Amino acid sequence: MGILSASIAKKVAMALSGLFLVFFLAQHFTINFSSVFSEETFNSWSHFMGTNPLVQFILQPVLIFGVVFHFVMGIILELKNNKARKISYKSYKGNTNSSWASRNMIISGAVILAFLGLHFYDFWVPEMVHKYVESNPEDATRYYGELVHKFESPVRTGIYVISFVLLMFHLWHGFASSFQTMGWNNKFSKAVKGFTKLYAIVIPLGFIIIALYHHFNQISH
Repeated sequence: MGILSASIAKKVAMALSGLFLVFFLAQHFTINFSSVFSEETFNSWSHFMGTNPLVQFILQPVLIFGVVFHFVMGIILELKNNKARKISYKSYKGNTNSSWASRNMIISGAVILAFLGLHFYDFWVPEMVHKYVESNPEDATRYYGELVHKFESPVRTGIYVISFVLLMFHLWHGFASSFQTMGWNNKFSKAVKGFTKLYAIVIPLGFIIIALYHHFNQISH
């Protein structure tokens, strides 16, 4: 019973951390998508997020912990599941019994984690160096230019696009399964599942549009 309870607790913790990251992803997308329509709005929102003490010293550390926790817990659960599969069923056909997304969550998760490393290198590290190492005066208009510059390279833009496609697959299975793990089973279940599928497509596709827009907009000019 204790082992079972511990296993369930890990799955619930995994689901909760995933839902937290989904919420952050929507907020992050909203700010970044504003760069497609308004340089001023993007600079204003980014400046607020980059200088607000609550965001910088509380929410940001919590977010970083949430990312690390989610992926570490995912690896632990995947290893445990693989160890539990001692019997191979000859009749099992992965492509008919489950989706590609559900069978390859660890692969898509690993690629997304690598992408996050690149994303941190592109944006978070320079931001920390700018503010706390070089102690540069705060410029509320610099954010848009820094964002656009990162999508100048077709290689980097391509990496972002591929990463967001894999994020789409990861969310397609992971977002919906988080509610199942939490025991969400009522008359709203169908609507919630539909929302998670829509979210899994719209948000990553939106990020792809951002990357391609800024890349091709520079080429056209």
